[in-house]
Amino acid sequence: MRLARPGIRLSLWARDAQRLEATAALCRAAGALTTIRTIDLGQLDAALGALAQSDAEEPFAQAYLVAGQGDTLPSGAVVEDPAQVVRLVQVNFAAPAALASLLAERMAVRGAGRICLIGTAAASHSLPFAATYSGSKAGLARFADALRLAVKRHGVSVTLVSPGFFAADSPSRPGEITASRVAERTVAAVAVGAAELVVPRRFLLLRWFDRLLPRPLRDRILLGLRLP
Repeated sequence: MRLARPGIRLSLWARDAQRLEATAALCRAAGALTTIRTIDLGQLDAALGALAQSDAEEPFAQAYLVAGQGDTLPSGAVVEDPAQVVRLVQVNFAAPAALASLLAERMAVRGAGRICLIGTAAASHSLPFAATYSGSKAGLARFADALRLAVKRHGVSVTLVSPGFFAADSPSRPGEITASRVAERTVAAVAVGAAELVVPRRFLLLRWFDRLLPRPLRDRILLGLRLP
C-alpha cells in the first residue's frame, strides 16, 4: 500500500488468490493501476518463466521480493525434518535469489532498476530451534550483498531488508514495531538504493553482540532461548 498512488503501475504476485485480490483492490482504490498473478514459489521454473514474460511485456523498475516461511523445530524433535529443510530453503533462499538474479540481469541491460530482498534479523544468529530459517535467510543475506556488488556499476541497486520483531497492529513484545513502520522504512531505503536496512535498529546491536561474544558464552545464550 505504501507504493499505491495515481500514476503508479503495480504487479502483485502471491500464492493466496483471495488475499491477493483483496490487496489489489486496496491499491486500485488508492489510484494505482494494479494487476495480479497467482504463483507458488514451490514451482520455481513456472515462477521464473512468468517473471521473464511479465518483464518482457512491461519492464519492472522496482521489485520487492517478499518471500519467507518461518517454521521452527517441531515439538519433541531434536532437529528439523529433511522435508522441512528443503521447503524452507526453497522459499527463503532459492526462489527469491533466482528471481532476483533474473531481474538483475535484465535491469543491468537496461541500465537501471531497484531490487529489494526481505531477509530477517535472525540471519545473524544460529538459532537451534530454527536452524533452516536462520540459515536460509543468512544465505539470502550473503547473496543479496554479492548481487548488489555485481550490478552496482550497471545502475541497479539491491537492498536487503532485515526486520526484527514487528506486529501487524499493536506491538506487544519488547522492541517490536508495527508492520506499517517496517514498510515505510523499507520503501525509503529502496528509494535511495541502500545496501541494507535493519529495523528496528537495535537489532544491529544484537548482531554485534553475537559476533563479539566468546563462543562458549554465545552458545550458552542461544541454547537457553525458548521456542517463540
